[in-house]
Amino acid sequence: MAEIIFEESSEFKKDYKRLSKRYRALPEDFDRLKHVALTLFHSGVDNRVSYEIPECVKERYSAFKLKKFACRSLKGGANSGLRVIYVFDHLEKKVLFLEMYYKGDQELENRSRIELYLSYLEKEK
Repeated sequence: MAEIIFEESSEFKKDYKRLSKRYRALPEDFDRLKHVALTLFHSGVDNRVSYEIPECVKERYSAFKLKKFACRSLKGGANSGLRVIYVFDHLEKKVLFLEMYYKGDQELENRSRIELYLSYLEKEK
């Protein structure tokens, strides 16, 4: 199984900090999610945690919405309502986290943030 590299945007860090104050189990649960669920998913095991956002796919990069996030601070198990938006670099096996939100606070992801990062990544390669 290939090792996945994880990075966080500055906006994601702010989202994460705000939510981790509200949901105390978030740091431990998010760490487990990264190193188990996402690593499995991007190694070819379809564990149905992430879904590609069809309008946000470039040659080398794809944006994903992670829906199945079991946070012990929230009821619902894997259907806790937490969402994580990230871009996956298929060539370098790298995840760049862009956004984290609670579905009760925000219905959809910030598409302009995704498109901004995809444009930036495309220019950098």
